[in-house]
Amino acid sequence: MLRRPPRDGILETAHDMSREWRFLTALTDSAVPVAQPLAFAEAGEVLDVPCYAMSYVEGLVLHNAADAGVLSERARHDVASNLIDTMVALHSLDVDAVGLGDIARRGDYIGRQLRRWKRQWEQSCCADLPIVGEVHDRLASVIPAQERLTVVHGDFRLGNMISDLAGTIRAVLDWELATLGDPLADLGWLLSSWLQAEETGTLSASDAPPSALPGFRDRDWMARRYAERSGADISSLKFYIAFSYWRGACISSGVLTRYEAGVMGDDGFDSRSLRAVIASRAESALVLLDAL
Repeated sequence: MLRRPPRDGILETAHDMSREWRFLTALTDSAVPVAQPLAFAEAGEVLDVPCYAMSYVEGLVLHNAADAGVLSERARHDVASNLIDTMVALHSLDVDAVGLGDIARRGDYIGRQLRRWKRQWEQSCCADLPIVGEVHDRLASVIPAQERLTVVHGDFRLGNMISDLAGTIRAVLDWELATLGDPLADLGWLLSSWLQAEETGTLSASDAPPSALPGFRDRDWMARRYAERSGADISSLKFYIAFSYWRGACISSGVLTRYEAGVMGDDGFDSRSLRAVIASRAESALVLLDAL
């Protein structure tokens, strides 16, 4: 399988192929399942952009409830358990021992993330929503102390995993946002979209997350399993979920900006709906921050 950057409309620092390659190769012999890295090419060697090839991994990518519908309820339970166990394995790695200790700054992960995504937000087409700026300021004022330093995937969810029909995670994909930082950010990101059936309203199976189906455990169960398996203190988890809602709003603003700039094509995209989602994510963050 070939991995290359999108053709246009991306952040200047996004989709660094050499960085992704470094994470992939560093984790090849670790407890974290990844596709086998095969070859890396600089721009001009194969394509006009940097790219790399990795092995094909047989399995399923569970983007939504429709994808997860092929699994039995038992397999859905198992894939949720294995998802958390895979996260724990990632966060248990010694970053120096695997050769990643110098790939990023070690401290101030949330502060770095707040600055990065605020810049994207300010450059987006919907920077006129004041609630997103309000959430940023609230988050910046109550950042918990970073207790651990680990590899942080940055987009840890079932849609970035290859699973088999028994519910085993066979490979973690999409390392473009990976860095060093606070592991609770990965857990917060996962749980921010881990919705149960009663929370999905009228969403279709292709729009609802996999976790909406019977067999998947709820957020509290997922959080408890992480705490039990990792030994981590998750008492500040509400902050990280709030941060994830805000970060998701900023990421969605970038998607909306690219659509409105015409670089994403015309696929019937509804910009008004995404704009409403962005505001809703910011509102969800405020609700959690008010509960701290």
